[in-house]
Amino acid sequence: MAVSMADITKLRKMTGAGMMDCKNALTEAEGDFDKAMEIIRKKGQAVAAKRSEREASEGCVLAKTTGDRAVIVALKCETDFVAQNADFVKLTQDILDLAVANKCTTLDEVKALPMGNGTVQDAVTDRSGITGEKMELDGYMTVEGVCTAVYNHMNRNGLCTIVAFNKEVNEQLAKQIAMQIAAMNPIAIDEDGVSEEVKQKEIEVAIEKTKVEQVQKAVEAALKKANINPAHVDSEEHMESNMAKGWITAEDVAKAKEIIATVSAEKAAHLPEQMIQNIAKGRLGKFLKEVCLLNQEDIMDGKKTVREVLAAADPELKIVDFKRFTLKAE
Repeated sequence: MAVSMADITKLRKMTGAGMMDCKNALTEAEGDFDKAMEIIRKKGQAVAAKRSEREASEGCVLAKTTGDRAVIVALKCETDFVAQNADFVKLTQDILDLAVANKCTTLDEVKALPMGNGTVQDAVTDRSGITGEKMELDGYMTVEGVCTAVYNHMNRNGLCTIVAFNKEVNEQLAKQIAMQIAAMNPIAIDEDGVSEEVKQKEIEVAIEKTKVEQVQKAVEAALKKANINPAHVDSEEHMESNMAKGWITAEDVAKAKEIIATVSAEKAAHLPEQMIQNIAKGRLGKFLKEVCLLNQEDIMDGKKTVREVLAAADPELKIVDFKRFTLKAE
């Protein structure tokens, strides 16, 4: 049967599908809008199933605050082209608004919310059929406090942060803290928020790194004492290439290998344990300064920590929670 442009336009507004998809669905459904919508929905389900193993590394991340509560929603897709599409961004915004209005606490709750003729998850699946790309609602985060703030990095829809405070705070300062979280990627508010498992792992890594450095220093000192440039013999590849260039001789290489083996074994067997532990603890302290929000240097004033900035604004002001979501691996 012939399908009118008015019907095609109507179905497109109802579903967001392309003109040809709407025309084909109406033709197949013989003008029945309900059947046409089901055809489009099934196409979305088929596309979603077919592309389920593909990676959705692009998308749209948005944040919103209602004062005492802030929320982040992330809708992922495969390409930046789709991520920048106005309909895709609008869908993300609609999901965010719906989640905020219903005070959802989990991603599953968001997916189950009524949207259109189905649920939020149905709407995402339908959009997948329209674009032909895998899509997934992959991120949902919330914070609560007396006052909250959000930050959408450079309005690029790829990185958002939310932060909650124990009392009302100046809007500019709240945004500054949210920007700090975006820029410096802390993992906790302070040391108490870093698990003992993470601390122990960091100590173990620091101990091993320190041992390697101490052995390396001893080897380099011994090589220099033997008039051999450590940079010329720091790998088998360098030894071969530097001999070919005439920078070192075969005798130098043999001597270097003997020194490296002997000094490494001797130094590793006699490393001062207390010194190693002290250096490792120092490295843990540096790590905690870098990953704890309150310990970080303030991005606006490097001479102060975030803790000092908050104290200067209000001695009783505290950060009670924060969340950060980014599409890109860091």
